[in-house]
Amino acid sequence: MLYQKNWARAWLGFGLVWFLGAIALAPSNKVYQQGLVLFLWLPTLVLAWSARAVLIEAWRRQPALWVSVVLLIAWCAISLAWSSVEEPGREAKRLVYIMVFLLAFPLLAQAGTARMRHLLQLGSGLLAVGALVSIVQFYGLQGHSLIRRLYGIGEISHPILGAYVVGIAALSLLYQVPGRRGAQLGWMLALACLAVFMMLSQSRGAVLAMLLTVVIAPLWWRNRHSRLVAALALVATALAFYVVYDRISARGSSYRPEIFAAVLQMIGEHPWTGLGLGASYKVLTVGMQFDHSHNMFTHVAVELGWPGMLLWVAVWLFTLAEIVRARHTPLGKLLLGLWIFSTLAMQFDAASLTATPRAEWFISWLVVGLVMLLPWGRAENDACGKISGST
Repeated sequence: MLYQKNWARAWLGFGLVWFLGAIALAPSNKVYQQGLVLFLWLPTLVLAWSARAVLIEAWRRQPALWVSVVLLIAWCAISLAWSSVEEPGREAKRLVYIMVFLLAFPLLAQAGTARMRHLLQLGSGLLAVGALVSIVQFYGLQGHSLIRRLYGIGEISHPILGAYVVGIAALSLLYQVPGRRGAQLGWMLALACLAVFMMLSQSRGAVLAMLLTVVIAPLWWRNRHSRLVAALALVATALAFYVVYDRISARGSSYRPEIFAAVLQMIGEHPWTGLGLGASYKVLTVGMQFDHSHNMFTHVAVELGWPGMLLWVAVWLFTLAEIVRARHTPLGKLLLGLWIFSTLAMQFDAASLTATPRAEWFISWLVVGLVMLLPWGRAENDACGKISGST
């Protein structure tokens, strides 16, 4: 089969690494998007026919998740009928991008979930390089004071969204400790770069999401490493509050409660249809204007109404259900942390579910896609268990 060829697996694997690392390291967003077309969308479409049995099996193994995704995409497409967006064809094309992105993961799974974890590590390592370059450029070359909020390079330039991307990378590395001494040194340096980036971004939502995730992680990792990480996180947080409490509390709630109240009123004006996919809107409250709702779920409700938001909630909850089923596998444990971090992150910012691939995809579609690897991971673990039981 074509999709089983080594070159095909390498092509797709490079596409995933490009998605992860090039969001920071690509010279421009245009190059990043073109790379995704070449390294991820194109191989998925080329290999899809030969891998049709795999895709059918993916649907059979996770029917609720796939049905909810298809229904959400269909509702998004229907909402273009009443949307004020200037280029509905462009929005429809982005929906195709999402489906092709998700279809890539059952194909990637055929190389084994261990290889997928290695690809995640590689992509996260590249993001650590991006974090380091961002810090050196912003504070070293540009000469900004350390109390200034960090703006990263590439598509991690937004302090909040960039911190979410870096947070996903940090969690992808944090509980996968390499066995070799030299690799452990690189692992620690990468984590240090990612952690410093998050702190200097001054994104309280990202830091809080990370803190809560690592503090409860011992509940499912159940090892000394996870308990040590949780303890260190609590100590670091207490120290940060002691040293820079005034700076942490200076921005208050950043008008989030007022924005939330105003957005609920906007949702009430179009509860069933929303404004339509891609429709632009402004949130007016406390005499100020905000570009979006600063919350993924309310943003979806503004654009797609209650039906759209409920479908996205269904996708997200079925994603969790699949993770819970695989909670005893290494990938399942890793994804549980990513899901919790992403869920918390969505509450503080992120208002782009169906736009072209960008930072918000790391806390939404990437997690959904990675969950689509899990059925093959469970099969691998079952096979290993049978082999060890017979020896």
